[in-house]
Amino acid sequence: MDLFEMADDELELPENIPGLQLYLDSADVNDWHRFLPLGVFRGITTNPVLLERALQPCTLPNLERLTREAVDCGCGEIHLQTWGKTEEEMINNGSQLALMAGLGIAVLVKVPATEMGFKVAEKLASSGCRITLTGIFNPNQIFLAAGFDADYAAPYLGRLDDAGRDGQATILKMQDILDGSGATTRLLVASLRNADQVTQLASQGLDTFTFNAKVAEQLLTEKLTIEAAADFQRAAEAMTE
Repeated sequence: MDLFEMADDELELPENIPGLQLYLDSADVNDWHRFLPLGVFRGITTNPVLLERALQPCTLPNLERLTREAVDCGCGEIHLQTWGKTEEEMINNGSQLALMAGLGIAVLVKVPATEMGFKVAEKLASSGCRITLTGIFNPNQIFLAAGFDADYAAPYLGRLDDAGRDGQATILKMQDILDGSGATTRLLVASLRNADQVTQLASQGLDTFTFNAKVAEQLLTEKLTIEAAADFQRAAEAMTE
């Protein structure tokens, strides 16, 4: 089995850029072409469920094709999730995903935060892969993610609320743990259902989010801004006639 490996002098360390970071959570290339040119998204996050919804096969050749298209859209970072029934399958797929960094884009390999997932993530990280631990649902998992020193840990706000838990309070506690421990792992809040959830969490200090096209559209749509822009254009046209 060929594993992703990078020489020490070529290893790209994760960029810990302060401030707000937004990601587009979609495997639909139409969403990519619509929203990435805005210049507000750092990158794209995907997973097999999103691929299924977009009718995109979860295969290495197709993911390479999609990654090339993301590069063409100006995307600088993509999170691709490994899969497999065994550790070996997950490691092999994750290694091949990591190699797609050679296409000119930063690649994070997403790994579910299960017992097997941590074993897979350790093998991948030891060979130089950047890791996003995903499917985080309780603060205990954040201890593990921080101890592992993952690049990102992705809790699912919407699914927490669906399960009858206080998603916002749970995620704020996760952030407190990371802040208090001095961990370099960054909380990447996922499964956001509306724009208000983004702004509420941002107002409480969280700074890294991934959301779908529906939420992106909500953030972009403000009636008063549209009306003001129309007034500006009308005035400009009146003064240039």
